[in-house]
Amino acid sequence: MSLPDDVAEYLDSHPHATDIVTQAVRARMERVAETRKALEAVGFRSTPEGRAWARAALRPLTEEQRAKARRYAEAIQAGRLPEPE
Repeated sequence: MSLPDDVAEYLDSHPHATDIVTQAVRARMERVAETRKALEAVGFRSTPEGRAWARAALRPLTEEQRAKARRYAEAIQAGRLPEPE
């Protein structure tokens, strides 16, 4: 497995790197499971075919879109409406 340099350096500096990686992967697995449950609760059924379609049809967010989404979420968490752009 290859890792970005900053991640490799971080893990090299910790005696329990395996625990760090395990916790990170499990946390991601739990987020995926919770997202699927939430989607299914409102009527979206997740299937391997549907996920394959989404990966093929939907482009990943750009950095600009990610930044906008972060600003929007931060504004909502702070209890205010996001500024119009």
